[in-house]
Amino acid sequence: MISRRNFAQTAAVASGALVLPAAGLAPPPAGTASAAPTPPATPAAPPATATARPPRLGPLHRVRTDVLDVAYHVAGPVDGTPVVLLHGWPYSPAGSYAEVAPRLARHGYRCYVPYLRGHGPTRFLAADTPRSGQQSAIGADLIGLLDALDVDRALLAGYDWGGRAANVVAALWPERCLGLVSVNNYLIQQLATAEEPLAPVLESGYWYFFYFLTERGRKGLTADPKEFARVIWRRASPQWQFTEAELDEAAEQWTNPDYVDVVLHSYRHRLAAAPGAAAYEELERRLAAQPPITVPAVTLDGREDGVTPWTDGTASRAHFTGPRRHHVVDRAGHTLPQERPDAFVAAVREAAALGR
Repeated sequence: MISRRNFAQTAAVASGALVLPAAGLAPPPAGTASAAPTPPATPAAPPATATARPPRLGPLHRVRTDVLDVAYHVAGPVDGTPVVLLHGWPYSPAGSYAEVAPRLARHGYRCYVPYLRGHGPTRFLAADTPRSGQQSAIGADLIGLLDALDVDRALLAGYDWGGRAANVVAALWPERCLGLVSVNNYLIQQLATAEEPLAPVLESGYWYFFYFLTERGRKGLTADPKEFARVIWRRASPQWQFTEAELDEAAEQWTNPDYVDVVLHSYRHRLAAAPGAAAYEELERRLAAQPPITVPAVTLDGREDGVTPWTDGTASRAHFTGPRRHHVVDRAGHTLPQERPDAFVAAVREAAALGR
C-alpha cells in the first residue's frame, strides 16, 4: 500500500512512465539518476498449473530479536550479498518470493525471507507486548532481524507492508541499507493527513481500512481470513491468475494467534483511529517528517495494479535524494514479485549496481 499523502499526489496517472515489457527492465526514464548498466533480467518461469502446489523456500529457520521470535527462510551462499525480501498483506512470504529467492541465490545473493509480526510462525516473546502493526514497529522489527542475523548492511526489497518496513529502515537507518527496491514508490505514511479524503474511486479500493475500524470488521477477518484475502487479491491484481493452491498456502500463515490484532491495529493506526505503542513514539515522530531516502533505490509500479495506480515516479521524486530508477512493470499487479519475478530479480540486481 502507499502512504495516503503520496497516493493522493500520484492519483492522476501520468502517461510518460517507463513500462517494463516481458523481457525485463528497460532504460531509465528521463530525469532519473545515472548509474551502472541495468543487469539482465532472469527469464520468467512458466505459470503454475491450476492444481500445482506453490514451490516452497525450504526449511524454516528462527532467530530472536528483543520483541519477536522471527521465522524466516534463507537461500544462497553464506558469503553472498545479503538481501532481505519482505512480503505484504495479505500475502505469503514463501509464495511472494518462491521464484525470486532461488534466482537471486543463483546470482550469488544471500536471501532472507522473514514472516512479519503476526504472520505465520513468527511469535511475540511476551504476552504483554502491544500487538502493534504501525509502520515504525515493522521497521524496528527489520532492524532487530538484521542485528540478530549479524548482518551489518543488506539490500532491502519489498512491497506493501514489507516495502514500508524497507522504506522505514532506508530512511532512518541508511547505514544498514545497501540499496532499496520498493514497489509503489515512497511508502512512509504521513499520519498528519490521515483524515484527508481521496477521490471516491481511490477510496473504494481501500474499503477494508474503514471496515477494520469496526467490531464487525474484526469478526469478519477472524471468521474467514482466506476468503477475505481472495477478495483483496482479485481487486489488487486483476490480471493475476492465482491458483487455489497458492491461496491455500498463504492462508496457512493467517492462523497466527496475533494476526487479527496486528492487522487491525495497522489500519486503525494509519487512519488515526488508534494510538501507537509507546515504544515506537520517537520513531513515529521522526517518520512524521517524511525523511528522505538517501540510499540507492529502484522503485516499481505494476501496470495492472488494481488499487495503486501506476505512475512515472515524478510525484515521489523529492523523497529519493540518492541514485534512483523508476520502472513500470507490464503484466503486474500489487503483489509484483509473485506476478513478475523476473522484473523483481532484475530490480534487486539494479539496486545493487546503483550502490557500486
